[in-house]
Amino acid sequence: MKNLLLSAATVLLAGAAFAAPAMSANLPKGAAHNIVLVHGAFVDQTSWKPVADILTKKGYNVTLVENPLTSLDADVAATKEALAKQTGKTVLVGHSWGGVVITQAGDDPKVSALVYVSAFAPDKGESLAALAKGGPATEGTAAIHPDDKGNLYIDPKVFPSAVAADLPAKIAESLANSQLPLNVTAYTAPVTVAAWHDKPNFYVISTKDKTVAPEAQKMFAGRIKAKTTEVAGSHASLVVHAKEVAAVIEEAALAK
Repeated sequence: MKNLLLSAATVLLAGAAFAAPAMSANLPKGAAHNIVLVHGAFVDQTSWKPVADILTKKGYNVTLVENPLTSLDADVAATKEALAKQTGKTVLVGHSWGGVVITQAGDDPKVSALVYVSAFAPDKGESLAALAKGGPATEGTAAIHPDDKGNLYIDPKVFPSAVAADLPAKIAESLANSQLPLNVTAYTAPVTVAAWHDKPNFYVISTKDKTVAPEAQKMFAGRIKAKTTEVAGSHASLVVHAKEVAAVIEEAALAK
């Protein structure tokens, strides 16, 4: 999975090597220097690599959270562990399922802003399952099925068109066959905190998304009162439109 996502990043964006930033002094005055990126279900943290490379090259301290995807609590714990290692203001960013995670974990006092990218933004007491059921049906959500161990997958035949229509076909198909499952307990667990009530919020809407409906994304962005940016991309916009997504994160780094 990791090699496949890195291949996608290489094909779609010639990024800098991921390394510790050496130019943080050149960041805008007052900007948060730390960026923590939280990935969604069915993929791993390297889905963020194109964005991470852009931000790292500019001098930000970027951390990629490796979600275990075994439960909401486990993913929140992994994110809080990453936040605990930051010094100073931090922008917390989530893609897809990662939006649920940052909603719960984002009450950390170090978090200066939240950025949602094609992401779910639940309110207190809401679960991903409830949001999916209450929102517009999509090709991607209709194709999510459990196995006999309670792990959720997207039908591999549907995955390329529903999740990664603007990635190269061979990479999309390989990702479909190498998914990281989301445990059903994560899918049904409600958040007990909605950090977006107390933070500056930003939202990147993917207008061609067939997993999280664009209409649902606009609803989330509206109710969290987020500053909104639209990109004409699929659910894989964080890879295909990495430059635009990185620009939104940089804007969030200046939020007060």
